[in-house]
Amino acid sequence: MSDQTNLEILPSGLPVPEDDGACDHLSGLTIPDLALRGTHGEIVELSAIQGRLVIYCYPMTGPAEVPLPEGWDAIPGARGCTPQACSFRDHYQELKQLNTQVYGMSTQSTADQLESKERLHLPFDLLSDENLAFTKALNLPLHVVNELSYLKRVTLIFEDGVIIKYFYPVFPPDKNAEEVLAYLR
Repeated sequence: MSDQTNLEILPSGLPVPEDDGACDHLSGLTIPDLALRGTHGEIVELSAIQGRLVIYCYPMTGPAEVPLPEGWDAIPGARGCTPQACSFRDHYQELKQLNTQVYGMSTQSTADQLESKERLHLPFDLLSDENLAFTKALNLPLHVVNELSYLKRVTLIFEDGVIIKYFYPVFPPDKNAEEVLAYLR
């Protein structure tokens, strides 16, 4: 399997995203008072989560048999959702030891996310922002490809419902969980 079809490996030569300032407004914002459906099937009331929370936002994950949108690898920061998810999976116990809850979030449907959660053996849930409620409430940046909206990769750290740190742009995505751990330690 080549690095173009094995989605767990980042292909070489991906364009590096630049900080366009799209997240400069996030520090100090309060988590939106809304609920999103998680892959476990329950509704997650985000504003009710106390303590430390990490939400890593990503464009999309999908099985290898589903082709990526045309030109996906040429979009800075688009490719790498599976390596990012696997990184958070691999560092999940360390994050738990730091009393940190973790969620992944995309604009994909819960059904698509459930397939990814099961295939990648993720020990945390993915949240669907299919209606862009969270995205709009925090004014998060989007990739728009073929009239579809995908979150740009940004990782948010909340303490008692307030953003205390964000990572944007996130590159390389497979090192994001290590950056989060370094910050939290």
